[in-house]
Amino acid sequence: MTAIGDYGMLGDTRTAALVSSDGSIDWLCLPRFDGDPIFGRLVGGPGAGTFRVGPERPVPVVGRRYVRDTATIQTSWDVEGARLTLTDAMVAEVAGRLLPATLLVRRLTAEGGPIGAVVEFDPRLGEAHRPPRTTRRAEGVVCEWGSLAVSLGVSQRIDVEVGRPTAVTLRPGKPLTLVMAAAYREPLVHVDPEAACDFVESDEARWTAWASGIDARLPNRDLVVRSLITLRLLTYSPSGAPVAAPTTSLPEDPGGVRNWDYRYAWPRDASIGVSAFLGVGKIEEARHFLAWLLHASRLSRPRLPVLFTLDGRHSPPERELRGWPGYAESMPVRVGNGAADQHQLDGYGWVLEAAWVLEQAGHRLYSETWRAMRAFTDTVERRWREPDAGIWEIRADVTHHVHSKLMAWLALDRALRLADSHRLSRRRRRRWEKARGDIVVEVRERGLDRRKESYVRSYDSEELDAASLILPLLGIEEADSPRVRKTVNAIRHDLSAGGPLLYRYRPGSDGLPGAEGAFVPCAFWLVRALAVTGEIDQARRLFQELLDLATPLGLYGEEIDPTSRAHLGNFPQALTHAALVQAALALRDAEGCR
Repeated sequence: MTAIGDYGMLGDTRTAALVSSDGSIDWLCLPRFDGDPIFGRLVGGPGAGTFRVGPERPVPVVGRRYVRDTATIQTSWDVEGARLTLTDAMVAEVAGRLLPATLLVRRLTAEGGPIGAVVEFDPRLGEAHRPPRTTRRAEGVVCEWGSLAVSLGVSQRIDVEVGRPTAVTLRPGKPLTLVMAAAYREPLVHVDPEAACDFVESDEARWTAWASGIDARLPNRDLVVRSLITLRLLTYSPSGAPVAAPTTSLPEDPGGVRNWDYRYAWPRDASIGVSAFLGVGKIEEARHFLAWLLHASRLSRPRLPVLFTLDGRHSPPERELRGWPGYAESMPVRVGNGAADQHQLDGYGWVLEAAWVLEQAGHRLYSETWRAMRAFTDTVERRWREPDAGIWEIRADVTHHVHSKLMAWLALDRALRLADSHRLSRRRRRRWEKARGDIVVEVRERGLDRRKESYVRSYDSEELDAASLILPLLGIEEADSPRVRKTVNAIRHDLSAGGPLLYRYRPGSDGLPGAEGAFVPCAFWLVRALAVTGEIDQARRLFQELLDLATPLGLYGEEIDPTSRAHLGNFPQALTHAALVQAALALRDAEGCR
């Protein structure tokens, strides 16, 4: 079983492929992130399809990296004194050219002598692992499933047989290029292999140019840039929707039931991404998010749904895929997400914060955006006293979450600040101001552990919640107040998972069977909290320890096993990478102030 952290992500901002160090693409959905997989072996088993290109026998990997500041992966193997290198890429920019929306390019080169390699192209569509109707043409092989078609072109005279491994011999100076194009309800465009390599080079130049403007003062800039590129790859470019992860049902507990579909857009996660992009001066990415949110929420306002599909619709009902064995026998494999119908109060705070930060960056909200923000704030003012499902989406845990109340306060506070430069009636302002003040009184009365003087997970409890690490950044308390410091220290101590890692809440307290790993975004939130409260040296050390836990390609899942340090959960996780960027920004700003 290939480790989750062994995979690298290829992407074109419409869908993404996960490729292992042996050259196997074991996950790719078409025509977009939330489509049916054509290569689904990752959670669907051997019959769900794969696309492997690499050495014919298992040999050690001697080098694997992203080409600097790009989305291209290079993998090298030593084969009996010779070197075999695989270069993998997808082309993101296809506008203005006759190119398929999905173009995957795989190029094998040999150095030091002839090398035996293998090509295994075995696409199977969807839940039933449907084999394609296959035809062979002059340009290559074409696989069809009704309105979906993919083609595979090859630069040499090699007949790749669909569904069976094809042996090839690579010679120095004669690379083998494979080009897979996909089309959904549109003509299938053939791309010459050599031309496809040129398109990849042009795409790499665009990525490099995009990354060149990112602040050189950021600590560990290379890994921060990798996270920013990952966030861009996880943004569905036709709508601007940021997907939480490109996968479904990678387990938080291998062999267990904690397997969820993350191929949707959460406004909360997206808002955190806005702050990350704005912090490095990437204004357009932040503006695209708000434009998407206005479109997506148009039918649900003033309610803010927990999550949307990539085109702004309600997510499909959650269901289980029959006969799918799951990753490491982790069942069930799910599609859809049942959290879509929950009431989560904290999401409003994240969205209002994103709007406020964007305006602070000099981009005044349009009148329609302000109307949407007013409607969201009215909902908070009306509903903040109700229990909710909370940030962690525990299916049976509707209660008064302290983090949710803090974020409700944030929504009201940022809306009132925005109202200083936008139209707002006096009556509305008074209602918002009263609600903001009432939240402070109630949270301090019922959300504080009087004995420890720290904020807790829910009213009248003693449990802690790592989400409360956001506290020093809100303004509801002074960042260096005793309550803030004691809350941060209590979380760091009581929710420690060893080393730099944290649990999001006490293990075993969520009502689900089995255990889960340490929640990686929380550890980066701790870095940020320490930096903001003046513990800069501790924050820097913790940040470096967390960076040391990245995969060899600089990626992170949602969770990490505290014992084995294996990455768990859907992968790569946008929230983790956004939290990493925010932690780096907090360190940069704290160092600058010092």
